[in-house]
Formats: sequence, C-alpha cells, structure tokens
Amino acid sequence: MRRALLATAISAALTLAACSPSPSTESVNQTQQAGDMQNNSANIFMSPSPLFDQAPQFDKIAMADYLPAFTEGMAQQQTEITRIANNPEPATFENTLVAMELSSVLLDRVSHVFFALSGVISNEEFQNIEAELAPKLSAHSDNIYLNPSLFARVETIYADKASLNAEDQRLVDYYHTKFLRAGAKLNDAEKTQMRAINEQISSLQTDFSQNLLASFKNDVIEVTDKNLLAGLSDAEITGLAEAAKNAGKQGYMITLVNTTRQPILASLSNRDMRQQIWQASANRAMDNNGPVLLKLVKLRAEKANLLAYANWASYATADQMAKEPKAIFAILDELAPQALAKAKIEAAEIEEQMHADGVSGSVQAWDWAYYAEKVREAKYELDDNLVKPYFELNSVLENGLFFAMEKFYGIHFKERKDLPVYHEDVRLFEVFNQDNSSIGLFYFDPYAREGKGGGAWMDAFVSQSFLLNEKPVVFNVLNIVKPTKGQATLLSFDEATTLFHEFGHAAHGLFSQVKYPSLAGTSTARDFVEFPSQFNEDWDIEPTVIANYALNNKTGEAIPAALLERVLDSVKFGQGYDTVEYLAAALLDMEWHMIGADANISDVAGFEQQALQKHGLDYAPIPPRYKSAYFSHTFAGGYSAGYYAYLWTEVFAADAFAHIQNEGGMTRENGDDFRQKILSIGNSKDLMQSYVEFRGQQPSTQALLKRRGLIH
Repeated sequence: MRRALLATAISAALTLAACSPSPSTESVNQTQQAGDMQNNSANIFMSPSPLFDQAPQFDKIAMADYLPAFTEGMAQQQTEITRIANNPEPATFENTLVAMELSSVLLDRVSHVFFALSGVISNEEFQNIEAELAPKLSAHSDNIYLNPSLFARVETIYADKASLNAEDQRLVDYYHTKFLRAGAKLNDAEKTQMRAINEQISSLQTDFSQNLLASFKNDVIEVTDKNLLAGLSDAEITGLAEAAKNAGKQGYMITLVNTTRQPILASLSNRDMRQQIWQASANRAMDNNGPVLLKLVKLRAEKANLLAYANWASYATADQMAKEPKAIFAILDELAPQALAKAKIEAAEIEEQMHADGVSGSVQAWDWAYYAEKVREAKYELDDNLVKPYFELNSVLENGLFFAMEKFYGIHFKERKDLPVYHEDVRLFEVFNQDNSSIGLFYFDPYAREGKGGGAWMDAFVSQSFLLNEKPVVFNVLNIVKPTKGQATLLSFDEATTLFHEFGHAAHGLFSQVKYPSLAGTSTARDFVEFPSQFNEDWDIEPTVIANYALNNKTGEAIPAALLERVLDSVKFGQGYDTVEYLAAALLDMEWHMIGADANISDVAGFEQQALQKHGLDYAPIPPRYKSAYFSHTFAGGYSAGYYAYLWTEVFAADAFAHIQNEGGMTRENGDDFRQKILSIGNSKDLMQSYVEFRGQQPSTQALLKRRGLIH
C-alpha cells in the first residue's frame, strides 16, 4: 500500500492568528469574510456528502473547492484544538482525546479526496495545490503536537489510563507516542528548529513526488522504426502507436513503469532497444531528485538527532513491530546470501539460453527478463500468448477475486452505476455481508493513464469509524495497460496476483470494526499493514478459485489442466531474482537512513553501490527494484526506513496462509476467524498479540522460504 502519505496530511492544518483587525482594515476584512462565507456555502466539501455512505460527489467537485476547504478545515481544527488545550476542566479521555478525534472532520473529508485524486488524475493544478499545502499542513501538525498545554493534558490521561477499557487505552498510547515523536518534550528553541525541519522535509517530499510524476511524462522512449519493436504483439504495438499519437508524438511511445524492471523487456528481441529502455529506467529523475533526496536524508537525520535517536532509521522503526534497525538487518542479511545463490543459479540458466541464441558474454540487466522468459517458456512450456487469454480482467475480478471473497468471508458485490466516479475507467461496487447487510463501497481503477502514479495501491475516501458513524469507502488502483477499444484486457499472472494483493488491503479497510478513526482500518504499523494484502495473494492459486476464473476470454473454456499445472509450477520461477531485487531496495532504503546528520554525501550513485557492496548484493544483472531517484516509497514519505516491511509482513502472510491450509483451507470458519482477529481490529489492539490469538504462536520464517522457493 503506497499511500501512507495521507495520514501525515490529514493530521495537519493551518494556524489562525488570534489578532483583532485594526480600524483601517476592519471593513476590508469584513468584506473578505462575507465573500469567503459565500464561497464556502457553495463549496462541495463544507458539508458531508449526501450520497450513499458519504461517497464523494465527484461530478460536482471543482478544483476551486480544494484550497478553501483545506483552509476552513484547518481553521476549524485549530480552533477546536485551542479550546481543548485551554479547557479549564480537568483533563479526561472524553474532553481531550475523543475531542481531538472529532476535531478534523472537514479537514479529513477534503484531505481524503484530494490526496487520493492527486495520485490518480493529477495535473498541474493538483501539483500546484499540493506544493502550496505541504508546508502549511506540516506547520499545523507542529502546532498541534508541539502545544505544551495540550501535551500536559495527554500526559495526565496517560498516567491514569489503567481505568480505561482496552481500546481507549490503545488510543491514549497512540496519542502519547505521537506527541513524544513529534518533539513535545523539546525546549522552545528545539521546537523552533523542529518546525523548520518539518517544513523543509514536507516540501522536499512533495518536490520528489512531483519530479517523479514529471518523469513519467518526460522520460519516455520514442521509437520511429517499427522493426525495433519485434517481439511485441500487434495489439501492444498498436497501443504504443496510440500512446504516441495521444501525446502528440510520431511513431511509437514507451512509457516507463515505476520499478527499475520494465515488463516490456520480457518481450523485445532487439538487444539495443532493451538496453536503451533499461538505461532510461535506471537513470531517470536523477538530475532533479538526486539533490532533493540528499537534502532530505540530511534533514531526517537532524530531526532524529533532535529527538535523541542516532539516525532516522532508529527513529522510524521505534514505533513499528521491528522496534530497531538491527532486527531488520538480521532478517535481510540472513536472506541475502540465500537469495543471491538462487539468483546465480538462474543466471547460469539464462546465460546458457543467451549463448544458444548466439549472444556471447555474461547476462546484463537488460537481458535478464527477455532470456528468463525464454527459459521459463522452455522449462514449463509456457507462452504468454497462450496463457494471457485465460486471465481476462473482468473474469479475474469477478470470477476470481469476488468468488474467493464470497467463499472465504461470505461477502458479495453489487455494481453501483448510480453513483459518480472520478474517471470513466473506474467501476464501483457495494459490498455486502452474507445476510445482505451493507459493509461499504469499493472503487476499482485498473488502467494506467497520464497523471496517474505508477504501481498499485489501496486507499480510502471515507474511513470506518463507530465514533463518527461512518462506513468504509475504499478504492484499489492498478496500472494495467489499457487495450485498444473493443479488445479484451488480458493480464499476466503477476498482474492477476497484484489484483488479489491490493484487495487484501481493501478487505482490511472494509472489515474494520473500530471506534476511533485514528485506529481504524489500515492505520496500523507499516510493518503489519502489508500482511493482509500478501495473505490475500495466495487465493489466486487456490485450485477452486483459479478453476473458476482462468477461462478463455473467447471460448469460455477453462484453462487446460496441463497448462494450469505449468502456470502454478512456474510461480516460484525467478524468485532468486525477485528476492535479490527486493532486498537490494530494502537495504538501500535502510542505509540511506542510517547516516548521521554530519554525513557529507554528494554522489548518489556511489552511495548506492557502496550500500549494496556492504550487504553482498552489488550484482549488476539484478539492480534494486527502485533506485534512489525514483524510490517514492522512501523519498516521497510513508515508507522511509520502512520498505523492509513488505518482506517482514510476508513472514506473517506465509505463516498465516500455511496455518489456514492446515486448518482446512478456504472455509467460512477460517475466513470468519481471520476477519475477526486480524482484519476487523485495525490498530485497536497490540498487533503481535492479535496475531498470536489468531495463530496460536508467533510466525516462523519457514513458510516464507518455501513460498519463495528458497528452500524445499
């Protein structure tokens, strides 16, 4: 899940100056206030959406609504925070922490929509607003969490929390920790320094994100000679021609995806063309984002030092399940040699295929995907042109994912075409329990397009909360290449798996049964939040599920048993590459955030190489999944010193899925148990305790190693 940035944005707001107008400006201000009130009365965000489950009114939102709504929402929150902090009554859980939970209703409403849409239909207007908001949001977050009177009330409640129920105690701990980590115990001079650092960090993260969005538009590969595209299907070539035409370019246009690895490299037979694409991918955004990330890591280290942490990695992991960097390095470094050994076995097979094709020398990064596909096809007699017709998008979604979710959780889906969506490609479903009670809404946005961030993610337009009487309204985003009009959308098996993965996040949000917004749904430690999504992946290969959705898109015939067996056997193929690629990125993220505030780094590429050498992963054929200049997980916020979480949580996912299989597999009893003990609780309980209650013990790494094919 990519959008951890949203939580930061929502918790922030503007400060209102508590000063009276001078006589010379009073009439001007009164006129301005009257105009603001008139404008606000027409602003779509000023009132809760009247639509079902408060679904956003996408057909009525205007760009001009956002800034006034943010300004008013932040002003309302600041007024309420001031009232709470200055309340003459003794501090209680209700008059302080519950009041804080209720203080940002308008701000939350506009933030959820704005930051969601800025990732899926972004344009220059969105980017300008985001750049303007970033420092203001950061400043107000500081005004809340560096407020000494407010913190004193929180401390009082924290000292007497034993009388509260478990979920209330969890909220007390949440806020107390948040204040401490924001710097509530710093002196005035240190708080001033903290405010300045936070403002700079916020602006730099926005710069990094916007530079990367610009890169998706600018760092494209233009091809004029159709022969260079040999290996692609006619439909793929037509799609590249249409992309070029839509962008006002001649010939064919290849747009990069966010990872270093580019899926198109698996098909292109022209080696020079592959090298050009790979180098464009690996070197993109460096000129703009290199200087940004160097400033950013230094500022993060300075912030960590102010809070008495040795480095940002220590600060970032202190409130996670891992607790400290050494626990993370212990797991990553244990897996690295096993993964690299597996990858080198794969490399030997690939080089054998290369040499058979008359290509001498060792495998290069731009060769790997192409020849790995040839090895895979030979080893498992698989051809994507034979496999893809059985993985048509609508069948994967409805006959696969929805079918699996109904069998496991007893839920069902009904498409809603009476509510507006934010783009014509988006589909909207209402989700129901078995007894037909409504759970919430689910938006599905599958296709890549200009203005949409790379990758796949889940987020919420409305988060579940019993306190606010709100049901969840969530969405999934993918980046599948849209076929030409009238053509079916045929997925790779990896893309089908991603679809299942992202709905694991959606289920986490939909099944939330939590009172307080701050603890609901996916608002957990980031090294837990990927657990439900990775757990959900494995249902796409459950025999009854795959038999139900792997249907030929033209004939409706089920995938032949022999072909299906080869597809399933091939799932673990290339896991050496995949694991090394991931570990390299995770370790690179950690090393950037282990540096001290006094470090003097000027060479981004040099630092990358040294970091990988340190951990034995400087292996040229397999670069990190993300190089630094486009590593948005870590430098656009959210997952800084946290990219390790995908592997950390895969330990939980593999262990939990193995447990489910041992207990009878896809049964309603198992689904209800997982839903109740894992998915419904959000962050309202200790997360490891919740896992142990579900599993009966802490997770083991054995299932993960088997899942990735690193052991038998």
